[in-house]
Order: sequence, then C-alpha cells, then structure tokens
Amino acid sequence: MPIKNRFAHMLPEAVEWRHDFHRNPELLYDLPRTSGRVAELLRSFGCDEVVEGIGKTGVVGVIEGQGARKGGLRCVGLRADMDALPVEEKTGAAYASEIPGKMHACGHDGHTATLLAAAKYLCETRAFSGRAVMIFQPAEEGGAGARAMIRDGLMERFEIEEVYALHNMPGMAAGSFGIRPGAMMAAADFFEITLEGKGGHAAKPQETTDPVPIAAHLILALQSIVARTADPFEEIVLSVTTLATESKALNVIGNSVTLGGTVRTMSTATRDLAETRLREIAQGVAATHNARVTVDYRRGYPVTRNDAQAAEAAAQVAEAVAGHVDRVVAPMMGAEDFAYMLEARPGAYGFIGNGDSAPLHHAQYDFNDAILPAGASWFVGMIEARLPSE
Repeated sequence: MPIKNRFAHMLPEAVEWRHDFHRNPELLYDLPRTSGRVAELLRSFGCDEVVEGIGKTGVVGVIEGQGARKGGLRCVGLRADMDALPVEEKTGAAYASEIPGKMHACGHDGHTATLLAAAKYLCETRAFSGRAVMIFQPAEEGGAGARAMIRDGLMERFEIEEVYALHNMPGMAAGSFGIRPGAMMAAADFFEITLEGKGGHAAKPQETTDPVPIAAHLILALQSIVARTADPFEEIVLSVTTLATESKALNVIGNSVTLGGTVRTMSTATRDLAETRLREIAQGVAATHNARVTVDYRRGYPVTRNDAQAAEAAAQVAEAVAGHVDRVVAPMMGAEDFAYMLEARPGAYGFIGNGDSAPLHHAQYDFNDAILPAGASWFVGMIEARLPSE
C-alpha cells in the first residue's frame, strides 16, 4: 500500500484545489465559499450522497463500496478541517490570501484538498466494502466544529463506527508519519482571574490595597501547580498570557487587575487537579493580601486520545505508505477538537510531516503541496484496510 500512482497524476488538480482554498480563506463557521466548493467537488466525483449544513457549515460525502464484506466494520469516517485563521499572510506566495487579515496558517486548506483527492479516488475505485464517510468540518480553530457536527447527529445519521484524521506537522520530514496510542494532543482550558483591591495615588501606596503586586504573587504561585502539585510524570503547562490593570495612568494605583491564561493537560485527573488548585491558590493569595478575587475557568477541547487498536491500524497503513512510521512520536500540548470525535467513536489522529516550513499559526507558514499524495494514500489506505472486500 505505497503512495498510489493515481495521486501523482491527480496532484496538479489537488494543488489547484488547495491554492484556491488558500486564496479565499474563511473563518470558523462562516465558510459559504469553502463548504460550497467542497460539496460541488464531492458531487462531481460521484459521491452517493452529499449533505451540507451538518454542524452549521460542515459537509459530508458518502461513498458506498462494493463486494462482499470481510471484516466486522460497516462504516468508517475520515475527517478534514476547513477553516482558516485571523492572521495577515506574509508568505509572498503567488496564491497568497486575497482576504485581508485572514489566511490558512494551519494547513486546513491542505487537509481539505488531501481528503478531496482521497474521495475522488474512492469514488473511482470503490475497492472496499461498506461505507466511507468524508467529513469536512468547520470551526476547528476555537469554534468546536467537531462537537457541533456530532450534536447534529453526524455519527448516528451516517452510522460511523470508527473515525480518522491527519494534521500536517512542520519540522517532521515531508510525507513521514507519526501515530501513537493514547494522548496525541492536550486538553486546553482557559482562565481569567480578577483581583480587586483599593485604588489611590501611586505616591501613597500605604493608603491602598494595590492589586498589582498581588497579581505578581499570584502569577508566581500558580507555577507551583506545575512544579510542586502535579505528578512530574504528567504533562502540564500553565501559562499566564495577559495582565491588565483598571487604570492606564502611570501615577494611579487602580482598583483591580485581571490576568488570564491557559492550562494544558494530558489526563482528566491532572486537568481536574489543575482547576481545583488554581481556584484555591487564587483565593489564598487574595485573602493573604486583603483583596477580593473572581475566577472564571473555562474548559476547552478535551484530550485528543487515540484508541490503541485503531492507532496501530493507522500506523500500519502509514508504514505501508511511507516505509516507516514513528509510533512513539511526542504528543503536543496544543489542542484539537477532533478530540470530540474520538470521544464519540474509536479512531486515531496522526501527524504527517510538512518538512522544513514555518511553524503552524505563523504568518509565513505554508502547507507543503508535495505531501498531498502521501496523505491521500493514507486516507484511502485506512478505508481499504478497515473495510476490506473479497
């Protein structure tokens, strides 16, 4: 199951799709052009069913296989994300974004083109039994589009039993794969903490309860969650990323300070522990300094956790395509809403190398067109391996 020759012939067409999506980036659920073009292409390929509007602007293409079924599975889903980021592009590419302040800085244009190429091939060959479901998802970049599609009945309506996805990874050799069992991406939670003291003149701090040094104490104290509370063998990152005072005047001590940030964890137990201790530490530091505190803690995407059996199946297909797969690839502390799909159904999420490119979410990042055949071969390979026919 190496890279399929058909994709070498299809590459110029797939690159054209990718560059078109790249020129016309859209954000979150506001994807009329992107989802419309995806649906149009799926129909032109001969999908047996194309459904729009799943999860607001998600698109699903259904391809029925042929031949007698050999395995126990009846339906496998493959997912690509479609949305871009609010970033001003600085690649200088001939196909650079034509929309000011928006660009495909994470490679979702490439993911979409890769799955489209796989869909076209599967429509042509149908060398599998059961049903292949192509899932084109909106709003991965903070909008929980995967959850929206699930709430719209994605899994039940199309009777999906397993689900798989790939994400390009800068710094990994182009076209190489990394797939491991267990956690691949972190849970992402966010917090805002407001400290209220008593403001006044900066020359008379003794008459105030200055929230700024209290915030400084709190920022340092929060790091004890990582350094002294969490198990050192458990992955956790806590970053305070914003700090804003009530006053902008240099000679005024304001009444309040708000600080915010993110917590990334790889297990439910550590996630729960981090939230509990953050709240306790904030309350304790505020009480120590005679201030009031409000904590707003919001849970975001859960851990992206691969099913062990599905991960090994995905790794075997990747190995056949690339000749080698990294089964102990390091998980990332970034987050991915494919996690919701893996909570709903067994499956796996893997990395495909993008080569020596700018990092994800960078203004100079660009998806590597040369990896399209490897990614499409992997998607097709997953269908043919998980839904074999006689």
